[in-house]
Amino acid sequence: MDDYPSMRASAHSGRFWVVTVAALLTVALTFSLGQWQLGRAAQKQALQASLDQKKELPPLGHAELLASREKITTELVDRQIELTGRWLNEQTVYLDNRPMNAKPGFWVMTPLLLTGSDKAVLVQRGWISRNFKDRNALAQIETPSQTVTLLGRMAPAPAKLYAFKGADSGRIRQNLDIPTFAAETGLPLISALVIQIDPASEGLQREWAAPNTGVDKHYGYAVQWFGLCALVLGLYVWFQLIAPYRQRRSVPQFNNKV
Repeated sequence: MDDYPSMRASAHSGRFWVVTVAALLTVALTFSLGQWQLGRAAQKQALQASLDQKKELPPLGHAELLASREKITTELVDRQIELTGRWLNEQTVYLDNRPMNAKPGFWVMTPLLLTGSDKAVLVQRGWISRNFKDRNALAQIETPSQTVTLLGRMAPAPAKLYAFKGADSGRIRQNLDIPTFAAETGLPLISALVIQIDPASEGLQREWAAPNTGVDKHYGYAVQWFGLCALVLGLYVWFQLIAPYRQRRSVPQFNNKV
């Protein structure tokens, strides 16, 4: 029986150190994840600053686009560009399931044959709404036959959506891969996409969402991780240090007299 108090003290000490190590590891991990999210936010802020700087630069022209050859470089993405050419309307395609302002519809994609060159570039001309009664009934748009000048923004290829077999061909399609489309049509397409940013015209809307680097998202995640870190640390201090101390203080102390 004399060993019982010592056994209890030993067990209590063992639990204390297990909880301490677990708490320290959790605090270190959550704090590191919070720091990592802050680092990601700093990277995105630098990217946003670069995007803002590109908006202030003068628009590019044909020469820069043609010099990009097979693929646009990072420096050209999101740069404004002014192009002159002729629409190849017979090669217009409509990308399905592309909403604008939370409304379902299509992106209208038409190649533009560049003036003074045998090269063409794919232009995301604008957006039209969906006809819910007949999917194949497309809203009327105007495509000038004469030479046009447009203002656009250089962009990567359109993001790919999930598509069933056969959904990536025809006039209405789910996705559009530029090299594949060039091989399909025989057009000398530059592997680049230009998003037209002129005011709405020709029956097309152009309220494109501004490029978003997602800085706020990383700050939100950082707050969550730091909050969890503080919670774990607070619970540890309360239950492992303050609560036992208060309990010991509340136990009456008796002096044994012989």
